[in-house]
Amino acid sequence: MKPSTASNELWPEVRSEQAEGSIVTEQPRRDSKWWGWGDPAISPELDGPAVATLEDRVGRLEPSPHIAKLEDFELPAAEPLPQSLVDAAGTDGVFTSTEDRVRHATGCGYVDLARLRSGRLERAPDAVVLPASAEAVGRVLEACAKEGIAVVPFGGGTSVVGGVEPLRGEHARLISLDLSRLRDVDVDHRSLTARLGAGLRGPEAEAALSRQGLILGHFPQSFEYATIGGFAATRSAGQASSGYGRFDKLVSAIRLLAPGGELRTLDTPHTAAGPSLRELVVGSEGVLGVIPDVTVRVRPAPRVRRYEAWMAESFEAGSEIVRALAQGPGLPDVIRVSDQEETRVSLALSGPRGVTGTLFGGYLELRRKRDGCLIVIGLEGDEGSVARRRALTVRELRNGDAAYLGQSAGQSWEHGRFQGPYLRDTLMGMGAIVETLETSHTWTQLGDLREAVGAAIEDSLAAQGTPGLVFCHLSHAYADGASLYFTFIARARQGEEVEQWRAVKQAASEAIVAAKGTITHHHAVGRDHAPYMKAELGAAGVEVLRAVKEQLDPTGVMNPGKLLP
Repeated sequence: MKPSTASNELWPEVRSEQAEGSIVTEQPRRDSKWWGWGDPAISPELDGPAVATLEDRVGRLEPSPHIAKLEDFELPAAEPLPQSLVDAAGTDGVFTSTEDRVRHATGCGYVDLARLRSGRLERAPDAVVLPASAEAVGRVLEACAKEGIAVVPFGGGTSVVGGVEPLRGEHARLISLDLSRLRDVDVDHRSLTARLGAGLRGPEAEAALSRQGLILGHFPQSFEYATIGGFAATRSAGQASSGYGRFDKLVSAIRLLAPGGELRTLDTPHTAAGPSLRELVVGSEGVLGVIPDVTVRVRPAPRVRRYEAWMAESFEAGSEIVRALAQGPGLPDVIRVSDQEETRVSLALSGPRGVTGTLFGGYLELRRKRDGCLIVIGLEGDEGSVARRRALTVRELRNGDAAYLGQSAGQSWEHGRFQGPYLRDTLMGMGAIVETLETSHTWTQLGDLREAVGAAIEDSLAAQGTPGLVFCHLSHAYADGASLYFTFIARARQGEEVEQWRAVKQAASEAIVAAKGTITHHHAVGRDHAPYMKAELGAAGVEVLRAVKEQLDPTGVMNPGKLLP
């Protein structure tokens, strides 16, 4: 079957002002929900049968509305900024309105949204600072270090692990350093690299590259609102990382502006000159300094994009297919395996009787197949390469006895790939707790890890009297192992949502550590995972990071309370 073709305009559904990338940000962005995820115009609904299916599994849900008006929001009083900082930022670069402070007080994790919905926050930045250039960033950091003002670098605000929470540490004042004005694009066509400003959102960067026939290919679920700087700071992995590479693999050169000085790596493809400082900056989460721009590897935009779906008999069978591909002929650009529970829930909540404006297609095709585990594959490139790689992929799928479902289900997943957080908003409004977490391990240990973490989540929910749905998918694969992405849905304990979440998160994290998996594969560390970094790096490793921080941030103003335990 001939693969479907696509134009260079990869994301036509992104609003035109984002896709054109022509807006010069003169104030903090206010184009998304302040109380939830993304575009205010997008609000999926569950119909009666879908709600009944959900409540049959998690119990009766009580609606949990959010506060409707920002003017009713309760924030702590803001501390005044010294004139030296205002001068460094410029008088047009400091914002102190309630809306700007609220929008920069949290990320987009479940706990963040639960707090926002309550209409009250215990912590918020004293001001939002919008530097107009990298030079202005340096001046702001210098002033903050001298005055003892904590700095939280802010990109898209999409962290789900508390990465932008305004924790002050030992400092009385705190600013959110919004980088959305840093939006330069400079392409080297001969080297196939591009220097991208940290404040560019994913669609803006891709649109700018697409106009020159190029693509970066980094598409995490937060793609529409996350930024280039955030991708680098959190060591992000996109849904197509098997083909295009995780963001750390896409970074060719990087620089860091820190209170202790500027760190810059050379624009070379590789170096043997000691440990990689590039790797030190990527994943530093604003704790060492600010990333103003990143030089990344790009490639010609694909002429063909083919997405399709298959059904494996079991999660184990699907995982074995992926392992064979990773260790053999090579992986498709996108490959995902959902367990049986996730496959069933996707059908129940997103089929033709489920979410209004279906998030998941191919419903009838899926229903006609045996009860198994959904596999989604995506291939991008020129027509010949897609055809060759698909033939190798299909061979392994057939060897693993997977059943072909066709392109419509795969294409429907592709079109709805960024919609999950919107459904979370809907479920939270219905009175549900919805959260995700991820980890990874070797192929040998992957099954035990999945069983241990799933059981820990189930047991913690049950112990609180809120038994729920727990499901998992394999989202990224390597020759030596793969990642596991867990989702759980349960009835929220009204007024005790944060405590309920904390108990489940702790149980799952302890299970991951006990199984010697990584505490995070791509969500980063932030506030939530910092207590487990000693298990991840060892005591000596943590002290190495502390020593680096003391050198680059001697007054400790950079993003307190994140990354380091």
